[in-house]
Amino acid sequence: MELSQDPIYTGRYVLRPFRRRDVDALVDAVRGSIDELHQWLPWAHLAYGRIEASHFVRESMKSWKDTRAYDFSIRSRDEKNRHLGNVSIWFVSRGFRTGEIGYWVRTDHTARGTATEVTARLVQVGFDELRMHRIVLRIAVGNRPSERVAEKLGFVREGILREELKIRGTWTDHTVYSMLDHEYNKHRQTIADIVDGAHLPVDESG
Repeated sequence: MELSQDPIYTGRYVLRPFRRRDVDALVDAVRGSIDELHQWLPWAHLAYGRIEASHFVRESMKSWKDTRAYDFSIRSRDEKNRHLGNVSIWFVSRGFRTGEIGYWVRTDHTARGTATEVTARLVQVGFDELRMHRIVLRIAVGNRPSERVAEKLGFVREGILREELKIRGTWTDHTVYSMLDHEYNKHRQTIADIVDGAHLPVDESG
């Protein structure tokens, strides 16, 4: 399945595919958040710069074209030139209609419900547009703010993937959260309210 490359919206944010000119804004967001991102994400090494950002943007544009993954740049409706973070959705298994969502928000824009709001929007995309049966979130154990995003949206905690990724030389466990299509139908209105800004949790920083 393909998604339109037109921007999509929440109450406060614009989500759009990456463009080549986004490299500097991406570097600025990552560099300003590196102390936090470095703890949880393998790619967020301390020397992250334009080379890594350019590679990401190129791969993101190619992945979108190949329908392998859909990465969105998070921008405020009021400040569209400032990159606030990434939120992405992709198929883990097309045959079994299983997808995954990942997200991060720059440090100086956390604790505002941003990750919850934009993730809720991609939950809608996953179930309503991509017709997924199951959506998964994998969150490093100890990353409590990101776990709160999953909980606020009604995802179910399934268990722990032990030593799933090596981050900064240490094998790291990840908690798996999931939502099924029939569960989404039960949570549909709550998720829509979060997307619109009606119920904004402000205790997450993911």
